[in-house]
Amino acid sequence: MGAYILRRVLLMIPTLLGIMAISFAVIQFAPGGPVEQVIAKLTGQGSDRLSSGGGDGAAGGSEFGQGGEGSSKYRGAQGLDAEFIAKLEKQFGFDKPPLERFGLMLWNYARFDFGDSYFRDISVLDLILEKMPVSISIGLWITLLSYLISIPLGIRKAVKDGSAFDVWTSGIVIIGYAIPGFLFAIMLMVFFAGGSFFDWFPLRGLTSENFDQLSLGGKILDYFWHLALPLTAMVLSAFATTTLLTKNSFLDEIRKQYVVTARAKGLSERQVLYGHVFRNAMLIVIAGFPGAFISAFFTGSLLIENIFSLDGLGLLGFRSVLDRDYPVVFANLYIFSLLGLFVSLISDLTYTWIDPRIDFDRRDV
Repeated sequence: MGAYILRRVLLMIPTLLGIMAISFAVIQFAPGGPVEQVIAKLTGQGSDRLSSGGGDGAAGGSEFGQGGEGSSKYRGAQGLDAEFIAKLEKQFGFDKPPLERFGLMLWNYARFDFGDSYFRDISVLDLILEKMPVSISIGLWITLLSYLISIPLGIRKAVKDGSAFDVWTSGIVIIGYAIPGFLFAIMLMVFFAGGSFFDWFPLRGLTSENFDQLSLGGKILDYFWHLALPLTAMVLSAFATTTLLTKNSFLDEIRKQYVVTARAKGLSERQVLYGHVFRNAMLIVIAGFPGAFISAFFTGSLLIENIFSLDGLGLLGFRSVLDRDYPVVFANLYIFSLLGLFVSLISDLTYTWIDPRIDFDRRDV
């Protein structure tokens, strides 16, 4: 097992390098970079001009190049002093060749030094740590709720396979999975957050303004009061895959010979189901828990955070892309990719913890 873990860890290095290299190369041709953002604000052009799609890729990404006058390198820079443009380039690090900047970025990131945000007076790491509790809250509760719903429901559907209960619950699960989370979130806002009907839940934020003045019980209630609509919007589709996976896993195990033998010995259906079938059937479901959490933590909350104005990593990443705050964008990409690779390894190791018969040392990576 040690050799397998070492091989997987070593393979993470080229994978991470590839992800960062491709992303860095794409950024070279992205229009409206940080220098152009500052120029637009100084000249009163605003962000609409930068996002309007005018100009070719070379013009938009030329801030990464070298040489030439400022007026010819950046849209909207006509009339600005070339020395001032050079200072802007140095401020954002664009006075160095692309390969040198990329190598310096990798060296700093290897030491978890992500630098400072371009447009916020705070280090990138502190900014990410500041926003992380919101995303952790969403990811953790979505994962727990989806498993608490899907596992019992999946087991029940397997036991009642082909019955009316199985049919109508499958319909509900499939419909819920088909409805986009953001669309359901908007529906919840309209009905329950002061839209056209009821005003029962808050529209934005994770806590109330008087949160610090509340008692411990009041803080807990206030916290879940704010999370009620976002969690409902996300959990509708989150448990669908796990439910069907649990059902199919149990069906496969129930039809095996050892189950027939256990029943022949006179064991009750509950003893057979939870004493013999459960561990084998839940292998693939439980092993996927780390991946499910990371998925909800990183990707599932982006639109929900925007809709409910939850100041988490999803909203931070979205705004950083719009602002061309590249240190924040690349730091998020680096951390998410690194965690994703490690979670993939943890998921594989979870298989061996649940079922010691699995031995990854006997197979190629």
